[in-house]
Amino acid sequence: MSPTRFASEHKWIYWGAIAILLGLVITGLIRYSGFKRTQESSRKADQLSQELVRAGYSAPDKDTVERLLGTDGGQVCESPGNALKKALYRIDQLSNGATGPGSRPVIADTKAVEAERIVLQVYCPDQVPAFDQAVEDLKTDDTVRR
Repeated sequence: MSPTRFASEHKWIYWGAIAILLGLVITGLIRYSGFKRTQESSRKADQLSQELVRAGYSAPDKDTVERLLGTDGGQVCESPGNALKKALYRIDQLSNGATGPGSRPVIADTKAVEAERIVLQVYCPDQVPAFDQAVEDLKTDDTVRR
């Protein structure tokens, strides 16, 4: 059997090899970009941890921060100053913990607002002015005993 006859009868081998090589190249590119993203999320999680410790907070779990905030800050950076989040923040999360008619808003601790600002500074610094504007009329004080 001549080599040209073998090649013409078994083209599927060549096409299969090309498809496998192409698949390997695509897989390698995807995994490389995923690895790059992981390095960036790890770097940002480390930076956030350092900033929080410098501000007097305890260091958060790095794996949790990486999963929640990724490389872009996730939900925190989407729209930190929009009206719904502002209302929920003021009503639900800054209340006395009672339910029904006993629920009352409380004066927020200054550290709670500072912590979110630190996250924004690390993950989406362009959103800090919008956040500052959204919380500028929020009454805060040192209300939590340390």
